[in-house]
Amino acid sequence: MPLRFGADITTAETGYGTVLLDEKAGIYWELNPTATLVVRTLLDGGEETDAAAALVREFDIDRAQALEDVETLVRQLRDAELAS
Repeated sequence: MPLRFGADITTAETGYGTVLLDEKAGIYWELNPTATLVVRTLLDGGEETDAAAALVREFDIDRAQALEDVETLVRQLRDAELAS
């Protein structure tokens, strides 16, 4: 399922990934380059399997581990109410 950030979430790419600002709560979240690749893939309309495939290509990791990492990140973003 593609990812969408809430209306109160602002993003800014940095030299080390992406910073998310929850303007409503005043909390910053920092995503490393791996998480940034996942988020970018999902925001561009990709599915979780597409994001996992991007991780495998970029970082030469096991596909099962990549998919687990993607699912964990998405769950954390949704649990923090940053994304839907």
